[in-house]
Amino acid sequence: MAVVLVQAGPELNAPEPVTGGAPALLGPVQIRELATELGVRPTKTLGQNFVHDANTVRRIVAASGIGPDDVVLEVGPGLGSLTLALLAEAGRVVAVEIDPKLADRLPRTIAERAPGQADRFEVITADAMSVSRADLPEPTALVANLPYNVAVPVLLHLMAELPSIRTALVMVQAEVADRLAADPGGRIYGVPSVKARYYGDVARAGAVGRNVFWPEPKVESGLVRIRRTAVYPADDGLRKKVFEVIDAAFAQRRKTMRSALAGWAGSAAEAERRLRAAGIDPQIRGEKLSVADFVRLAQVPVVPDH
Repeated sequence: MAVVLVQAGPELNAPEPVTGGAPALLGPVQIRELATELGVRPTKTLGQNFVHDANTVRRIVAASGIGPDDVVLEVGPGLGSLTLALLAEAGRVVAVEIDPKLADRLPRTIAERAPGQADRFEVITADAMSVSRADLPEPTALVANLPYNVAVPVLLHLMAELPSIRTALVMVQAEVADRLAADPGGRIYGVPSVKARYYGDVARAGAVGRNVFWPEPKVESGLVRIRRTAVYPADDGLRKKVFEVIDAAFAQRRKTMRSALAGWAGSAAEAERRLRAAGIDPQIRGEKLSVADFVRLAQVPVVPDH
C-alpha cells in the first residue's frame, strides 16, 4: 500500500513560532481559522467532528497514561487538537489521516505551535483500515478520536494488525462505547464487545460532552480503554476462527447456540457436538458467553465429513 510520510519541521514562510516548551493547544478560534484557510467543512462521510476544547484533549491524554517512552498512534488527527496535546507527553506521535488536505497542513501546524516537539511527529496520508505494520513504526499506544462511522472496524483492525499496541484509549459515540465495554448477559453485549475482549481488558473511561466539538454532533461521546493482555496468542489463524464463531452466534441472537451455529458447523447436530465438547450448553444464547467460551469453541477439532 502506498502511503505518504511527512515529517514536521520549520518552514521559511511559516508564522512566528510559539515560544516555550509546551505545545500551544488549539481553541475554537484557531480551529475555525484553520478550517477557513483550508476551505474545510467537516463531512459526515469521513466522520469529521473537530475537538476545540483544550481541557478536553488534556483530559484524554491524561486518561491514556502515555509517557515519554511511548510511540503513540493517532487516527484521524484532523486539524491537530489532540495531536498537540499528545506531543506534550509522548516520546513520538504518528498520525494517520485520510484527508490529503488535512494531512498536508498538519506538519506546519505542529511546527508553528509545537516547535520543540516537531521532530517527534510524522503524518501518514492513508485510510486507517488499510494500514499495516509495515507502514508504521511499532506504536505502543493508540489514542484517537475515531471517526464515528467506522470506529469499531478501525479499532479492531489496528489491534489485530499492530500487536505492539499495549494500550488503546479511543473516543467514540457513547452508544458504541457502551457496547464495546458491555459485559456478558446484557442486552447491548454483542459482536464488538466480544471481539474487543479478545485483545484485552475493556472498560469505559469517561464521557465527553457535545459542546467541545465543531460541528456539534447529535450524539454523545465516550472514552473506551483497552489494555492488551497476553491471554490469547497473536495468531491470525486462531483470531479469524474465533471471530467467525462470534459473527455466527450473534447473527441470530435470539436463537440458541445450537440453532445459531448450524450454518457455521454444517448442521445443528454438529454444532451441538462442538458446543458440548467445549463445555457449553447448546441451549444457551450467544449473549451469555464470554470470549473465553468462544475461543474454546473455535478450538474444538472438526470431525471428518463435517
